[in-house]
Amino acid sequence: MNGTDTGFVLISAALVMVMTPGLALFYGGMVRSKSVLNMMMMSFISLGIVSVVWVLYGHSLAFSGDLGGFIGNLDMIGLKGVDASSTVASFVTDGDGKAHQIATFAFSLFQMLFAVITAALISGAIADRVKFGAWMIFIGLWVTVVYFPVAHWVWGGGWLASLDTPVIDFAGGTAVHINAGIAGLALVLVIGKRVGFKKDPMRPHNLPLVLLGTALLWFGWFGFNAGSELGVDGVTAQMAINTQVATGAAMLGWLVYERIRHGAFTTLGACSGAVAGLVAITPSGGNVNIFGALLIGVVAGAVCSWAVSLKYKLGYDDSLDVVGVHLVGGVIGTLMVGFLAIDGKGGGDQFLSQAIGAFSVMGYTFVVTYILAFAIQKTIGFRASEEDEITGVDQTQHAETAYDFSSAAGSHISSGATSTVAAATQSKKVEA
Repeated sequence: MNGTDTGFVLISAALVMVMTPGLALFYGGMVRSKSVLNMMMMSFISLGIVSVVWVLYGHSLAFSGDLGGFIGNLDMIGLKGVDASSTVASFVTDGDGKAHQIATFAFSLFQMLFAVITAALISGAIADRVKFGAWMIFIGLWVTVVYFPVAHWVWGGGWLASLDTPVIDFAGGTAVHINAGIAGLALVLVIGKRVGFKKDPMRPHNLPLVLLGTALLWFGWFGFNAGSELGVDGVTAQMAINTQVATGAAMLGWLVYERIRHGAFTTLGACSGAVAGLVAITPSGGNVNIFGALLIGVVAGAVCSWAVSLKYKLGYDDSLDVVGVHLVGGVIGTLMVGFLAIDGKGGGDQFLSQAIGAFSVMGYTFVVTYILAFAIQKTIGFRASEEDEITGVDQTQHAETAYDFSSAAGSHISSGATSTVAAATQSKKVEA
């Protein structure tokens, strides 16, 4: 066992874990105040459900054996046969080409947290309008029938890794971002639009929260991307610096497009651009040079900024732009590495493999997710009632609110004064 590589993978796993709370803050700040807790819980619950499902059978389905290139087997159910001395070969090799060995527990933890955040990413597409219990059931089923097979295709020795020109997906362009983005689109089409979509203002209620979430995502993404080398070498460092420069370039690309199109540099645009760059460099950063990373970042920032506006033209209510950022950004990074890959890997054959990988995941995930969501909607019901949605899913699903102003007001204003203020406020609303 290589202690250095194992330690690095454990640290990277911890960074990836931080990304899910970061995502909760990012998404939570983007929704209206009446649904912020529900939005954050939709991410947090993935840490509970997917972690348990992963050790029971997820690791085995993704990384144990191979059944027709589609999925693994159940030989490692419950991590059977794994103990403190168990190792797996990492991508890192020494001068003689001998693979380093890292602890199987470290590898499994790292991959587990990829599955956790992939499921959590989907939630942004259906913010404000679903039953929390139905979402919990959906997560467990979705990772089982979608994420575990797709992860096997790309990283577990499945058919995409076995093509004559294997698909390049260093850290999750297909298995994570395209997967989550197209799943979000399928869910939106089943569940439908929010009450008041394109009529009522649905602006982010807390942009500082969005900034904090973006910062945690950016920080954790170094573990997500560089950690995917599963060891410490020059490629690890290359992936890390490419992650930084692509993200910065994407932020600038988004803001410039936004300024030209809408006349302002917005905080939300800066955050969204950064995430678009992180998404696009994820599949490609270990296989492109600095200029390739810059190009991928700029393209992702500008194109994703354009793509998020399509929901208003096409009429699908992707609440927090999961489709526009994660699906589109994932496709950009996955396809562009086909031509930009260094060390003789780029070219027509590689681009064709990248296209096969991207569109096969899109097709499989969309169909299976649509069927799964439709079945839940027709049985226990996925969509919250219109009354619950208008009241706010924080109260109706969790019996809580994120912000309690009543106690603060009560400590400074008498009950009579409170009634006077309330009456005056109501009068102003009526006049307006």
